[in-house]
Amino acid sequence: MPLALLALAVGAFGIGTTEFVMMGLLPDVADDLGISIPTAGHLVSAYAIGVVVGAPLLAAVTARMARRKVLIGLMVLFVVGNALSAFAPDHHSLLAARFLSGLPHGAFFGVGAVVATGMVPAERKARAVSLMFLGLTVANIAGVPVATLMGQHLGWRATFLGVSVIGVAAIVSLALLLPRTSGQDSAATGLRGELAALRSLPVWLALGTTVAGFGALFSAYSYITPMLTDSAGYADSSVTLLLALFGVGATAGNLLGGRLADRSMRGTLFGGLVSLVAVLALFPLMMSTAWSAPLAVVLLGAAAFTTSSPLLLMVMEKASSAPSLASSANQAAFNLANAGGAWIGGLALAAGHGVTSPALAGAALAVLGLAVATVAYTVDRNRGTLHPGRIVAAHTPATDRTPTTARSTR
Repeated sequence: MPLALLALAVGAFGIGTTEFVMMGLLPDVADDLGISIPTAGHLVSAYAIGVVVGAPLLAAVTARMARRKVLIGLMVLFVVGNALSAFAPDHHSLLAARFLSGLPHGAFFGVGAVVATGMVPAERKARAVSLMFLGLTVANIAGVPVATLMGQHLGWRATFLGVSVIGVAAIVSLALLLPRTSGQDSAATGLRGELAALRSLPVWLALGTTVAGFGALFSAYSYITPMLTDSAGYADSSVTLLLALFGVGATAGNLLGGRLADRSMRGTLFGGLVSLVAVLALFPLMMSTAWSAPLAVVLLGAAAFTTSSPLLLMVMEKASSAPSLASSANQAAFNLANAGGAWIGGLALAAGHGVTSPALAGAALAVLGLAVATVAYTVDRNRGTLHPGRIVAAHTPATDRTPTTARSTR
């Protein structure tokens, strides 16, 4: 695999760290700024809104720019947003800085996915995407716990300064490792062409599968702490380590999904969704004992992230004339799933169905994801457009493929 994928993974590591670390810093931020924890929770929402707004917008308006320059520019915006977070004088300033930090998130993964798949042969595209996302999943194992501890001991502002340093490292890596020649960028269709590609029903079905599938994950994961403490009986001090196990499972599932999706994109997608239904349905039972709860956490991460590469590739395949915008829109869908899944899980809790009820609500969402994926499969079959996981209609012959070829991403 090209070394340039490491640069994309470094950027993904920084993004994953800043996205999830706020959950662990909410009490510290609330105390320092003199606000309530629920009010501080709006900082999580501000970042997610930034992702949803920035993902399609930035991908569309930079459609004709060289992708190497776009990726570096997005990481510059990421560094600025996190630096402003570190020096925010009040709650409202921090809200604006968190929104700014979220803007480049989806576009980075969207454009990065196009660059990653353009650097490898057709049979390794899913693995290339999974290696980029490796930075995001490893962030849950190392980045978030370390950043949280840093914030607890040095102050939450130090955390965002540390994340800014990761962003600078990503900029340097991108500048050094990504090819300077950008032949693939000549395939850009411009804003009108990018937006036109999103008029396709299969694209929206693919995005719908992402919303339902990852909504299932976040319905349960958003309330994993009370499940571990109130149902499995763990102490609060053990939760951080147990959540790192989720990152271990997500990393394993991401790598496995990338490898399997290169053989069968839809088979991997359906298998991952079925596994997610099973894990979430068994969650209340597995959370009832201390020995099985950690296994449940690992399996949840593995099942959910097995679907990440095939879902992204399916969206890019269905919008082959605008892969940057389509894959960025998939990141927006992921964050909508985050917010929607947490809301649906909260409804289950508020209805008094028990501390593990969000997992069962998640299982229902995973079934919905399977249904949407089945409809997408049926539409493709009726249109005669089924093929084994290709992103484009025709690939460059292996003997004529270079890391920067335009034809591999058209």
